[in-house]
Amino acid sequence: MRVMAQMGMVMNLDKCIGCHTCSVTCKQAWTNRAGTEYVWFNNVETRPGQGYPRRYEDQETWKGGWTLSKSGRLKLKAGGRVKKLFGIFASPVQPELKDYYEPWTYDYKTLIDAPAGDDFPVARPKSLITGKDMDIAWSANWDDNLGGVAELGHLDPIVEKVRRESNEKIQFEFEKTFMFYLPRICEHCLNPSCMASCPSGAIYKRVEDGIVLVDQDKCRGWRQCVTGCPYKKIYFNHKTGKAEKCTMCYPRVEIGLPTVCSETCVGRLRYLGLFLYDADKVGAAAATENETDLYEKQLELILDPFDPAVIAEARRQGIAEDWLDAARRSPVYKLAKVYKVALPLHPEYRTMPMVWYVPPLSPVVDLLREQGHDAEAAGTLFGAIEELRIPVEYLAELFTAGDSAKITEVLRKLAAMRSYMRGVALGQEPDASIAHAVGMEEETLYEMYRLMAIAKYEDRYVIPTAHREQAHDLEEMGCSLDFEDGVGMYENSPFGEASGTPTPVAIETFNALRDRQTSESAPSAETLRGRVNLLNWDGTGAPDGLFPAKHDGRGGES
Repeated sequence: MRVMAQMGMVMNLDKCIGCHTCSVTCKQAWTNRAGTEYVWFNNVETRPGQGYPRRYEDQETWKGGWTLSKSGRLKLKAGGRVKKLFGIFASPVQPELKDYYEPWTYDYKTLIDAPAGDDFPVARPKSLITGKDMDIAWSANWDDNLGGVAELGHLDPIVEKVRRESNEKIQFEFEKTFMFYLPRICEHCLNPSCMASCPSGAIYKRVEDGIVLVDQDKCRGWRQCVTGCPYKKIYFNHKTGKAEKCTMCYPRVEIGLPTVCSETCVGRLRYLGLFLYDADKVGAAAATENETDLYEKQLELILDPFDPAVIAEARRQGIAEDWLDAARRSPVYKLAKVYKVALPLHPEYRTMPMVWYVPPLSPVVDLLREQGHDAEAAGTLFGAIEELRIPVEYLAELFTAGDSAKITEVLRKLAAMRSYMRGVALGQEPDASIAHAVGMEEETLYEMYRLMAIAKYEDRYVIPTAHREQAHDLEEMGCSLDFEDGVGMYENSPFGEASGTPTPVAIETFNALRDRQTSESAPSAETLRGRVNLLNWDGTGAPDGLFPAKHDGRGGES
C-alpha cells in the first residue's frame, strides 16, 4: 500500500443557480491575458446542452481518455507512443476554434466618437483573433438556461445516447423539458490521460497534493494533451505557444485558502478537502473491464483516514500529522466515501477524476408541489424519483457510466434527508424509518444534513497548509514596503535604501507590468530577464526566458 494525498472537490448541484460568478472570477484571476480570450478554466454548463467546447463528451470523435486493449491493458484512446510519434507534427483530433467560439469585443470607439447625425451609431462585434468584423454565432455558455435547447438539444451526446437506448425518453416540449447547471473545472485525475499524452513530459502531478500542472518551461506546444484530456480542460495559448489549465489555485491552497471559484461561489455549493488513496492500485482500478464497476473501484482506492493501518503507513511514508487530521475532517471524504452521495464525472473515461458531484434533486420537488402534492413527504418523494423531470438515465450517463441503480440510490438518500429534516423543522417526532429506508442511521442522516445545508466556512474547506520546512520554497517572505519601487512605495530618491535582500518576483513583476502599461513602445528584452510570469504578461513582445537563449557560437548570447 502506497498512501498518497489528493486535494479533491465536491459540488452540490442542487445549489448551483447558474450565476457564472465562479467562471468570471476565475477568468479575472487566471485567464485575462492575450491568447487566453477563449479559455475558461471554470465554466458552468446548462444541461441538456452541448457543453464547452461543443460536444466534448463525444470521445468517438475526440479520442480522449483511456480504453482497454484486447489484452485488458490500459491504452490511450488516441493511440500509443508510436502512433503519436508519427503524428506529432499534426494533431487533427482536437476541437477547433469554432468548437469553442471566436472571442470578440465591440467597436466602442465608433460608438463613442460618431458625429451627430440621423443614424444611431452601433458598436459592431470585432474578433479578438483577427480584429475584423464578425457575426456572433456561439460562446462558452450559448446553451445557458436552455437558450438553444429546442433547436440544438438533440446534439447533446448524452441525449443522443439516452434517446437511442430509451426510445425517445428525453423530449424537448416545454412541459417535459428539464435543466440543471453543471460547473466544470479540471478533474485533477488520479490517472490523467493528458499527462500520459504529453511528448515533452511537461504535465506532472504534484506528489504532495495530487494537483495536475503544466511546466511552462518544458511545454513545446505539441497539443497532444488537448487530445488526451476527455474533459477538454487543457487549452492552447496561441500567443505563447504553450498549454494552460486549471491549477486548483495552488498558491492559495498552499496557505490554506480555498480556490477562487470556491471562495466566490454564491450558492456555497463547493467543498474542498483531502482524500487519502492507495497509489499502487490506481492502474488496476482504471483497467476494470466493466465500465459500470469503475465508480465502485474508484471508491475502493480511497482509504479510511481513521484506519490504524492506513495511519501507520501514511506516517511511515512521511505524511504529516496535520495532513492526516485534515483527511479525517475532510468534507469531500465524507460526501464521497461515508455518505456516498457524491459521484465522479464520467468514470468511463478511466482517468479516475477527483472532482465529484452531488446530483440534483430539486426539480422533482418543484414538480410535485406544482401538482398539489406534499412535495417533501417521504412516500411521495421516494415514489417520484423514477419519474424525475431530469431522467435518471441522463444523470447515470454523466456520473455512473450508465448505472441507473446507483443514481436512484443517491437520490433516495437526498430525498430521505429532505423528508427527515422537514419533520424535525415542523417539530414532529423524528421518523427513524425514513433513515432506515435508505440504509442510514438517524445520526448519520443529520450529520449529512449539517454538512450539505448549513455547513460553515471551516467545515466546507478543510485545507492543510504547506509544511513550514517547505515555506521558503513555496512563497517569498517579505513586504513590498521593504524594497525600493515596491508596491505602495514612492518613486526612487537619493535617500532611498534597499533592504539588501534579493528583490522578490512580485516586486519585479509589479514594476515590469507598470512599465509595459505606461510605455508607448514595446519593452526591452531585459524587462523580465529570466522571469516568465504568464499570469500578468499582457502578450506584448516576448519576454526573455520564454524561449531558450540562442548562442552565437562565440560564447555569447544573441
